[in-house]
Amino acid sequence: MDSPEDPGFPREPLSAVDHAWLRMDEPSNLMIINGVLVLDGPVPFERIRDLLRRRLLAIPRFRQRIAYHRGAPGWEEDPDFDFDRHVLRLALPPPGDENVLRELVSGLMSEPLDPGRPLWSFHLLEGYKGQGCILMGRLHHCIGDGMALLLVLLSLTDPAAGREDLDSPITDLFRESPRGHGAARELAERLMPDGVRLMEQPAEGFRSMGALVTGVASAGAFARLLLRLPDPSTVFKGPLGIPKRVAWSEPIPVADVKEIGAALRGTVNDVLLSAMTGGLRRYLGRKGKRVDGVSFRAAMPVNLRSLDDMADLGNRFGLIFLSLPVGIADPVERLAELHRRSAALKRSAEPIVVYAILKLLGRVPLAVQRLVVGIFASKTTAVMTNVPGPREPLALAGRPIREIFFWVPQSGRVGLGISIFSYAGHVRLGLASDTGLIPDPELIVEGFHEEFEELRARARASQG
Repeated sequence: MDSPEDPGFPREPLSAVDHAWLRMDEPSNLMIINGVLVLDGPVPFERIRDLLRRRLLAIPRFRQRIAYHRGAPGWEEDPDFDFDRHVLRLALPPPGDENVLRELVSGLMSEPLDPGRPLWSFHLLEGYKGQGCILMGRLHHCIGDGMALLLVLLSLTDPAAGREDLDSPITDLFRESPRGHGAARELAERLMPDGVRLMEQPAEGFRSMGALVTGVASAGAFARLLLRLPDPSTVFKGPLGIPKRVAWSEPIPVADVKEIGAALRGTVNDVLLSAMTGGLRRYLGRKGKRVDGVSFRAAMPVNLRSLDDMADLGNRFGLIFLSLPVGIADPVERLAELHRRSAALKRSAEPIVVYAILKLLGRVPLAVQRLVVGIFASKTTAVMTNVPGPREPLALAGRPIREIFFWVPQSGRVGLGISIFSYAGHVRLGLASDTGLIPDPELIVEGFHEEFEELRARARASQG
């Protein structure tokens, strides 16, 4: 991604980690987080424009572009900022159903953002299923990670049962001179207690990261990551092209997931991971590929953002590389094995070390970064993320938000991204794939639902 050379000093330096994510952009793998808000009815485009202008532009980052001064990247106010370049409207072709939406979103995901402008856009997609509409947001990963951008999302919304206010307490978190963090924090704790809990207990050892990134501890952890064998060759790995394909699941009640977890002695995450891994197994089987004994890794973000930093944009997360036991046919045995593997990784320093590596990558020459990222990509088949969203229903521009789901970008030429997002008592799965490798990710979603129903049946049987 080429950005303009600024003759003056950048207004605010770009952090090394965010610079690393910026430079991971490739035409065949854009580092853009894509998400949709499904609204319960039509909204005039002018009302959406007014809302975004008021609330989004109150956050300085959304008026800024990336510029370089003597090779150093930083954020600066875009001198030619044009709001209408970033907020657009599109009519879904008839009949405006999910197949039409899938094609349109897949096409938009393949389009890069203008590197000379602020790195975001919103599209109002009108005519969804006849009368509804969808707001699709596209934000570059260098702006922020999932937890930071979730707070940006909350700043645009209002409680579904309340009235639309001119401003949101959440927006105040992002101001240069905040007026009332207390009200914003109270609102965030009420709307997304699971997300706030993540920030109350960031990964163990974050405060001691300085010791980890120096000396023998850092070298040893990096060596262990480096010496892992590459993932096996499957239909999910290979050269990437520009076209992408998206799919998403039906909403699943969180209460059902918790019930299964309680019966089978697993967490909510274990249940969803087991069903997702089973969906990947079923996909391989339907393609006539070997599944027995197969395991491959998913890179999974781990939050390192503390509650005190809840409104700081940028990226504050590490990664763990979870080996998915695709070769285990029994979903309950698979769940137990995933629980064991996940627990072992949670006790490791791997997220801290990966975060430190990302900081280093943002400072080394681009060729070195690409070499290191390529090495890690060879040991990874998918990116998988789980973001706990708001528990309460929200509204946007006076309309209730019916559903929220998103698609995670895949760095390092990884061809499959899997995202899990919970909202208002339901959880949704979003899949993004490289069309040349996985032209039909909806089949993986179908397998996910089949595996979830199998887990549900086994849970009920276990209770007599």
